[in-house]
Amino acid sequence: MDLSQARWVKATASASSNGGCVEVADLDTAAALRDSRTPEAGAHVVSRSVFAAFLDDVRAGRYDR
Repeated sequence: MDLSQARWVKATASASSNGGCVEVADLDTAAALRDSRTPEAGAHVVSRSVFAAFLDDVRAGRYDR
């Protein structure tokens, strides 16, 4: 998938002290995620429904340590 025209937005939590730097792009029917420190490494592209379920899990604290 050609992501050269994607508009990437850095996640607000990426400024945290854990070093994570996540960017997300809205692709109409999908979402793309990548590490902003190494964008040349590629991106994960998932459907909007999968991304929405992931965000619900994050908000619910499923991935908290």
